[in-house]
Amino acid sequence: MAIARAAKPVAAGRPDQTVAIARAAKPVAAGRPDQTVAIARAAKPVAAGRPDQTVAIARAAKPAAAGRPDQAGRFRHGGAPAILAASRSDWLRRTAERMPVTRKVVHRFVPGETMGSVLESIVALRDSSRYVSVNYLGEDVADADDAAATTQTYLCLLDALGRRPDVAGDGVRPLEVSVKLSALGQALDRDGEKIALENAHTICERAQQAGIWVTVDAEDHTTTDSTLSTVRDLRVDFPWLGVVLQAYLRRTLSDCQQFAAEGARVRLCKGAYDEPASVAYRDRPAVTDSYLRCLRVLMAGSGYPMVATHDPAVIAAVPKLARETGRIANSFEYQMLYGIRDAEQRRLVDAGSQVRVYVPYGTQWYGYLVRRLAERPRI
Repeated sequence: MAIARAAKPVAAGRPDQTVAIARAAKPVAAGRPDQTVAIARAAKPVAAGRPDQTVAIARAAKPAAAGRPDQAGRFRHGGAPAILAASRSDWLRRTAERMPVTRKVVHRFVPGETMGSVLESIVALRDSSRYVSVNYLGEDVADADDAAATTQTYLCLLDALGRRPDVAGDGVRPLEVSVKLSALGQALDRDGEKIALENAHTICERAQQAGIWVTVDAEDHTTTDSTLSTVRDLRVDFPWLGVVLQAYLRRTLSDCQQFAAEGARVRLCKGAYDEPASVAYRDRPAVTDSYLRCLRVLMAGSGYPMVATHDPAVIAAVPKLARETGRIANSFEYQMLYGIRDAEQRRLVDAGSQVRVYVPYGTQWYGYLVRRLAERPRI
């Protein structure tokens, strides 16, 4: 049984090599373990200095729709909805985690499963003058004990980061952690929001002592109201706390206006969950237009915009927007994901911009990887 027949994974120092997760087409039929499961037919390599090249997963082969394993679906951005559906499949997760080729691809986006491995990556990024945001992978914990364990992991991570010599006391913090409230208990049936708030408050207290920022990640739209309410509660004690807003949600322009008026740190991203048209823009041009509208609001506001994008068109629009809104280089930052457009990250740093790299780690990398592939990293 295979998840992939990977073509030539990236060799060290060979960015021109093709990165493939899969060349597969046949859907898995019940009782047919010999059938190939495809997450993607990845084809186009990422070449150094070639932002137009893409790493694709796209063309996912016929994954199972609910109750219909023979049905295929199509994802709104040119691939298949099954790619995102795959992120919720326990069977695919278990299979992927056993495949050596999958782990080779994972390492491109997730530097390791242990705290030691992520700390090594941080050293390399900081040596190249890039800022870092670290995320311990995990979401939708099963019970309060799991949420407490995730919180403890973050406390240990903050202690380790706080021992670094480059922790800043004032101004922009070079080190940050990103947290998902679902990993802190938000979705638990009993007192989930309260548990998540208490755990997040504990993390923020330790981060403040260590001189490190915290940003609360966004998840699917059903959690947005709860997440933003929790963020506002936390900002009473920790006004430096950051929040993530997703431009593909139709509500986000209003959310940007509110948080910009409050002087908040806002990470603006396009969004990585498969959302219904009733709440989200579902085609690329509309999402990009929404992103630029939201970004203008943030740049004109009193907060600290974090421009989280790999889209060359958006990046090209930022300098003009900064001039029009009176933004100087140290009053906002670009953010990109670990393993994506490294050459562009370095170019922006060399040009005098602030760049922060989102670095995930941990054993629960499957859902993160599939979402990255579904959105296609070039954007």
